[in-house]
Amino acid sequence: MAGGYHIPVLGPLVREMLISREDGVYYDGTLGGGGHAELILSKLSSRALYIGVDRDAEALEYSKKRLARFSNVIYYHGNYNDFSGALQRAGVEKLDGILLDFGLSSHQIDNGERGFAFNTDAPLDMRMNREDRLTAADILNQYSLNDLTNVFRKYGEEKFSRRIAHRIVKTRTQRPLKRSDDLTLLIDSCTPFKMRVKTYARIFQALRIEVNEELSIIEDTLTESLNFLNAGGRVIAISYHSLEDRIVKEFFKREENPCNCPPEIPYCVCGKKPRIKRIKPYLIRPGEEEISINSRARSAKMRVGERV
Repeated sequence: MAGGYHIPVLGPLVREMLISREDGVYYDGTLGGGGHAELILSKLSSRALYIGVDRDAEALEYSKKRLARFSNVIYYHGNYNDFSGALQRAGVEKLDGILLDFGLSSHQIDNGERGFAFNTDAPLDMRMNREDRLTAADILNQYSLNDLTNVFRKYGEEKFSRRIAHRIVKTRTQRPLKRSDDLTLLIDSCTPFKMRVKTYARIFQALRIEVNEELSIIEDTLTESLNFLNAGGRVIAISYHSLEDRIVKEFFKREENPCNCPPEIPYCVCGKKPRIKRIKPYLIRPGEEEISINSRARSAKMRVGERV
């Protein structure tokens, strides 16, 4: 089906590594345009159940059309950490696999009304769920100087965070920042020419993360996921920048070796047992062939853990 949703990153490998039972129950917490779902469902039997979750209602509607030939899909409008609600809707208690692809779809990036991209003038919205209240414009026009600086530093790792935040606070006393061009022109006024594009990307990333509380729920989601995963089931996490991947990496390492006993003690006394084992290779990246077809896959990092 033609459309503006992205090509599923690492699609065949995701399918291969996720499926442990062809008649199992699988949870796609970031359904998007249904690209991964279509690949996975084509390998599952009709007795399997696929639970597709997304906070973006437009994505769900698109996926319902794309996946219409599959009768074993349950759709759920909500955040990817709402396991209880989605599983209750599906009438199941446990899962055989969980997929979490933290990237934006091409549809979200390219849709001018959403405001995710800095190269298209659009309202500064950036909400993945349009029922949420906070927008990027609200942050820019309401956050204090210190709060803006912290958002840009923490989520964008931006060198000029303080300078940009100061210019925003000064500018908004004269006129509110409403559109992406308002923000990029402001960045132009206080950053070196050769660094502007990367600064745009970092500031827009920081705003998107703050609007959607992305990082704050990733670790909670991963932790919660293990409560619903059957032994032998796998959780796959695909991230697209270092902040996300750092959370995923540390989570998998900690859950594989949770013992926190002092190193001088010769044996474990804390009693904490591993809940997953990491699947090698620990870090999986798209190859050059995939990147040549889908340039937006370049930054993807995939990690896989298996419930023990």
